[in-house]
Amino acid sequence: MIVRTRRLLGIVLVSAGLLAGLPVVGGAAPRGSAAAVPEAAVRRELDPRFGWPLSPRPVVVRPFQEPSGPYGPGHRGVDLAAAPGQQVLAAGPGVVVFAGLVAGRPVVSIDHDGGLRTTYEPVAPTVPAGTQVWRGQPIGVVEAGHPRCPVEACLHWGVRRGEEYLSPLPLVQTSSAIRLKPWTG
Repeated sequence: MIVRTRRLLGIVLVSAGLLAGLPVVGGAAPRGSAAAVPEAAVRRELDPRFGWPLSPRPVVVRPFQEPSGPYGPGHRGVDLAAAPGQQVLAAGPGVVVFAGLVAGRPVVSIDHDGGLRTTYEPVAPTVPAGTQVWRGQPIGVVEAGHPRCPVEACLHWGVRRGEEYLSPLPLVQTSSAIRLKPWTG
């Protein structure tokens, strides 16, 4: 009974660690176990959950380009066409963890459930760090001057999970719903 309880506890702890994104130590997981398919947990964790940080829906003028390494080249977010002074909205519920200047540019960063952090720049913040925000809540206004912006102003919108940069576009929820009509014949 004690051996069975320890084995069950071990399975529960390994499964919880995998869902939390922790590496498994001590060998390969058996085929078909939760440890053998962590991709499913990762995909479920990254289901679309955000709204657009600008309204109306903006045009993407520069796409995400995954960096080649921690310090390698890439574009760690997307640039969205905006107007100077346009209101910036929180993409999802979370807590503002930074609202200030980074290298002379105004930035707002929000921590969300699932270990995600969204970053918005150049944005003059209207909320201080520590503020609980909701999806669609104004957090600041766009300022002109984002490097390599091909239009009047751009909002650079980035997403990170830990140290990994992600494209925010697959995380945007669409407003369409699919409904099946009753079968009549």
